[in-house]
Amino acid sequence: MADIVVIGAHGKVAQLTLPLLVAAGHNVFGLVRRPNQMQAIEQTGAHGMLADIEHHDTRGIANLLRGHKAVIWSAGAGGGDPRRTYAVDRDAAIRTMDAAASVGVHRFVMVSYFGAGPEHDTPPDSSFFAYAQAKSAADGHLALTNMAWTILRPSRLTDDEPTGKITVGSDEGAGSVSRADVAAVIAHCIADPHTIGKIYEFNNGEVPIAEALAQGGWHPPVPEAVGPIT
Repeated sequence: MADIVVIGAHGKVAQLTLPLLVAAGHNVFGLVRRPNQMQAIEQTGAHGMLADIEHHDTRGIANLLRGHKAVIWSAGAGGGDPRRTYAVDRDAAIRTMDAAASVGVHRFVMVSYFGAGPEHDTPPDSSFFAYAQAKSAADGHLALTNMAWTILRPSRLTDDEPTGKITVGSDEGAGSVSRADVAAVIAHCIADPHTIGKIYEFNNGEVPIAEALAQGGWHPPVPEAVGPIT
């Protein structure tokens, strides 16, 4: 069992993920940025960690992650201000990857979005453009690291009840998937080394999660690095 840090632990997906990881026997730490969020984390059985990752440099993040074996990135700026979107979803995420690698974190699971990547089709005049650019840059940076990474790209999130079933692949385009099923996918990836080095785009579907992850996903033939973003 591993010591796992979940960054962005107060988010809806993360709060559903924490108890699954605890139930699996992991020693789980949920990192949040506000003191009034700590109680919700500890009610899941995880340990609360207080830090505003946006305002920590790489060394500061490394000190937070030292001694842990796995990181799950489920944080996000939540849209709105493009500058903050880049600051959190790109810059803080990349600093966290570099920090994790520098202190020997083995496993890194990134929660991204369906359609991310250097070929994302979000137009520059869209309010979603900054997020698409930021997440694509972060995904690309992770694929260049030597950590055992997995990139998850769920489609539109819902609060529907979990089904335990998904469809992996972008052939049918983006649909929707429940946050509870995304949490189950995250927990399964932590447990299954066969998901390492793979990117999964997924919707709710008809295939049990373990089977869908075993059959699907893809290894990027070339790391998905993107150029500087201005």
